[in-house]
Amino acid sequence: MIQEIYNSNLFILIVSLLLICSILAVQFSVKVNAPSLLFFILFGMIAGSDILGIINFSNPEIAQLVGMMALVIILFDGGMQTQWKTIRPVAAPAISLATVGVLLTSALVGVAAYFLFDLNWAEAFLMGALVGSTDAAAVFAMLAGKNISNRLEATLEGESGANDPMAVFLTTALISVVNQEGTGLLEFIGQFILQMGGGLLIGLLIGKIASKSLYRIKLSSSGLYPLLAISFAYLAYSIGSLLNASGLLAVYVTALVIGNSQLKQRSPILRFNEGFSWIAQIGLFVILGLFVAPSDVFSFSIMVKGLFLSLILMFIARPVAAFLSVTGMKFKFKEKLFLSWSGLRGAVPIVLALFPLLADLENSSLYFNIVFFVVLTSTLIQGTTIPKVASKLGLVSTPNTNPIYTMDLLSVGKTELEVAEYQITEHSNATDKKIKDLHLPETVNITLILREGNTVPPSGSLTLKTGDTLYMLLQDDEMKAVEEIFEAEEE
Repeated sequence: MIQEIYNSNLFILIVSLLLICSILAVQFSVKVNAPSLLFFILFGMIAGSDILGIINFSNPEIAQLVGMMALVIILFDGGMQTQWKTIRPVAAPAISLATVGVLLTSALVGVAAYFLFDLNWAEAFLMGALVGSTDAAAVFAMLAGKNISNRLEATLEGESGANDPMAVFLTTALISVVNQEGTGLLEFIGQFILQMGGGLLIGLLIGKIASKSLYRIKLSSSGLYPLLAISFAYLAYSIGSLLNASGLLAVYVTALVIGNSQLKQRSPILRFNEGFSWIAQIGLFVILGLFVAPSDVFSFSIMVKGLFLSLILMFIARPVAAFLSVTGMKFKFKEKLFLSWSGLRGAVPIVLALFPLLADLENSSLYFNIVFFVVLTSTLIQGTTIPKVASKLGLVSTPNTNPIYTMDLLSVGKTELEVAEYQITEHSNATDKKIKDLHLPETVNITLILREGNTVPPSGSLTLKTGDTLYMLLQDDEMKAVEEIFEAEEE
C-alpha cells in the first residue's frame, strides 16, 4: 500500500515537472523562433523507455484516445477564435486546400512512398494519406502573433481546421483497402458525402443549441460557462463519430457557430479554451514522445528514406497541391509560395499513424516511424523559417486592432463589466477621428488613453492618432460592436 502511494506520488511529481518544463519551453521557443511542439516531443522521448526510462508507455489505444481528445480541444479553441467575416472571403481556397489539396498531396507522396519503400500501391497511398493534412495545433501556434497577411492567415487557419476530417476519412478508407475489405469507388464517394455532410449538419445543430444555452442559461459561477462550452465540443465529436459522420468537422463547425454568436461570458470562455488548449498540446506531444522509440525512428534506414519523403512533401507535393488548389482564386505568385511553404505537419499525422497499429497492419511500425520523422523534419525546417519567408515575400501585415488584453472586473455584486485594451493602427477605422465621431455605445467608457508613453485625458473632441492605446470599460456583449468600430480597414 505504501509502495503504491509512493509510486503514485512519484508519477504526479514527474508529470508536474514535465508540465513546468513544457511551459517554460514555450517562452524559450519564442526567443529562438522554434515551434514549441519540438520541445514537448523531446521531453516525452527523454522521459520514455528508450532514454531515461522514467515512464514506460507503449499502449496505442490510450495514445489514440488522448490524441483525439486533445485534437477536439485544439480545434474547438481555434474555431471559436475564427470570425465569420474573416473566414467567409477565403472559404473557397480553404476548402479547396482541405480537400483537393489533401488528395493531391496524399497521391504525390504515395507515389514517392511506392518507390522508396517495399509497399504495394494501396499501402503506399496510405502512407501518403497519413501525412496529407496540415495540423491545426501547429498552424494556430505558428500564426499566433506573427502578423501574417490577413487573407493568408485566414486561409491557412481554415484549411488546417477543415482538412483534419479529410485526412481521417482517407486514412480509414485506405486501411479498409489494405485489409481488402472491398471499398468500391461509389461506396467511397458515398462515405465521403455522409461523413462530411453529416459532420457539417451536426456541427451547425450542436453549435446553435450551445450558443443559445450559453447565452440564456444562468449559472451560479462564471467558471462553469467554459466547462459547458467544452462539453458541447465533446458532445459534437461523440455524436458525429457514433453516427459515422466526421466528429472533428462537427467540432470545428460547432466552435465557429459558438464563436460568432452573442455570448455573455465570451472572455472567460476564450481564456479557458486557450489554457486548456495548451494543456492539450503539451499532453498530446509528450504522450507521443513517450510512445515513440527513438532507436527505431532515428535508425539509418528510417532517417534516410524519411528525409527523402519529407523533402518530396515540402518541395514537390505540397507546392503542386497548393498551386493547383487555389488556381483562379486571385492569389499572387508570392502568396502561393507562402501557402506552399506553410503546410506544417504536427500531431494529426502522428495520431493517424496509430490507426494502422490498432488495425494490426503488416507495415504499421514502418508507417508510424516514417510519419514521426517526417513531422519532426517538417516542424524543424518549415516551422522555424515561416516568419522569415513571410517577411522576405513581403507578406507581413500591420497588427490588427482587436483587444490585445482583457481583464474581468471582480465585484461583490453582479456585473459583466470588463476592461478592454485597443491599439489604434495606421489602417484602423478610428485613426484621425474624434472620439465623439466614433458613435460608441452610450454605456462604453474610455477610461484611459496612452500616447507615446504619456496619459491623455479622454474627451469627445480628442482626435485619435496611430499608436494610441485606449482602455475602455464595457460590457461583454458590447465587445463586438466596439471591435467593428476600431477594426482595421481592408487595404
